[in-house]
Amino acid sequence: MVIDMIHGLGDRLHEQRTKLRISQKEAAAAISVSPSIISNYEAGERTPSVENLMALANLYHCTTDYLLGLDKTPVHTLDTSMLNNTQLQFLQQFLSSLQE
Repeated sequence: MVIDMIHGLGDRLHEQRTKLRISQKEAAAAISVSPSIISNYEAGERTPSVENLMALANLYHCTTDYLLGLDKTPVHTLDTSMLNNTQLQFLQQFLSSLQE
């Protein structure tokens, strides 16, 4: 029996993974599941847990809202954890200047 999946979730998961040129095996290793689990998510045969959905969004640099179909365009995230406070302020100023 196929679990009733969130419409389009599998397609969006596949799209984001392939955009980043990440294999199912690599995605599976990154979130500590088997490659068949990633395949089942993308085929719509399984629905990821909240924890796995969050991990995939983080891995694919997009929001869970996009993966769930709540946002129509992918909003990509940027990992800034390696930046210090001065670098973060500079980045914020730069991004603000782009909006003006």
